[in-house]
Amino acid sequence: MSTPTDTTTAPPKEEKAPQASAIVSALASTERPQRPGPLSTSLTFGWRALLKIKHVPEQLFDVTAFPIIMTLMFTVLFGGALAGSTEDYVQFFLPGIMVQSLIMITMYTGHTLRTDIEKGVFDRFRSLPIWRPSALVGMLLGDTVRFTIAAIVTAVVGLFLGWRPGGGFAGVTLGVLLILVFAFSLGWIWTFLSLLLRSANSIMGVSMMIITPITFGSNIFVDPSTMPGWLQAWVEVNPVSHLVTSVRDLMGGTPVGSSLPLALLWSAGLVAVFGTLTMWKYRDPR
Repeated sequence: MSTPTDTTTAPPKEEKAPQASAIVSALASTERPQRPGPLSTSLTFGWRALLKIKHVPEQLFDVTAFPIIMTLMFTVLFGGALAGSTEDYVQFFLPGIMVQSLIMITMYTGHTLRTDIEKGVFDRFRSLPIWRPSALVGMLLGDTVRFTIAAIVTAVVGLFLGWRPGGGFAGVTLGVLLILVFAFSLGWIWTFLSLLLRSANSIMGVSMMIITPITFGSNIFVDPSTMPGWLQAWVEVNPVSHLVTSVRDLMGGTPVGSSLPLALLWSAGLVAVFGTLTMWKYRDPR
C-alpha cells in the first residue's frame, strides 16, 4: 500500500521591515508644499464663511429683511412726529439706522463661532500648521461681506423713502467703509464671548444687553440736545454716537469733525483689547 504524501508547506518567509532611511527617502522625494501665509489662510476661512451662506441661504435673512424692517418701521412710525414728514426725517435718520442695523447683525458672529466650537470644528483648526488667528480673522472678513449687503439694502430702502445724500456716491461709500471698520472691531467682543460662554443662546442674550444701550442711548434717532443732561453726557462719550456723527458728515457732504478720529480710535482700541483677549482664550480654551 502507498503511504499518503506529505502536503505540509514551508512557512512563508518573513518580510523585512523597511529601513528608516528608505522611509525618509520616500517622504523627501517630492518638494514639501510651502506653508500658507496669514493672508492666504484668512481669506480661505473667509471663503468658508461665505460657503455657509450657499448651503444655508437663510443666513441672509438678517442682512436683508432686518434692515428693511428697521428702516421702514422707524421712519414711517416716527418720521412725521419727529421731523414733520418721513422724507425730512430720513435725511437725518438713515445714516444712523444703517449703523444700528450693522451693529446688531455683528452679534451673529459670536453665535456662529460658538456653534462651530460646540461641533468640535475649532479643535481641528487649532491643530493645523497655520497662522493661529486666521480662523477668527477669516470668519470676521466673511461677515464683512454680509455687512456690506445689509448696508446696500438699507441705502436702497432709504433712496426709495426719499433719502438724498449730499456727499454723493463717494460720501456714501466712505461712510459704509467706516461702519465696516467699526463692525469688524466690534466683532472681536463677540468672538471673545463665544470662547468664554458655554452656549450660543447665552451669547445672543449678553450681546443684546451690550448693544441695546450703546445704540438706543446714542444720537441715532434724535438730536441729543432734547435729552436730559445725564443722558447727554452718556451720548457724548458713546462710541456709537461718534460713529454716527462721522457717517452723517461723510454721507451728507459736510466737513468731518473730531468724531472721525474718535471713531477710528475706538475701533483700534476694541481690536487691541478684545483681539488680544480672544487670542489668549483661543490658545488656552480651558
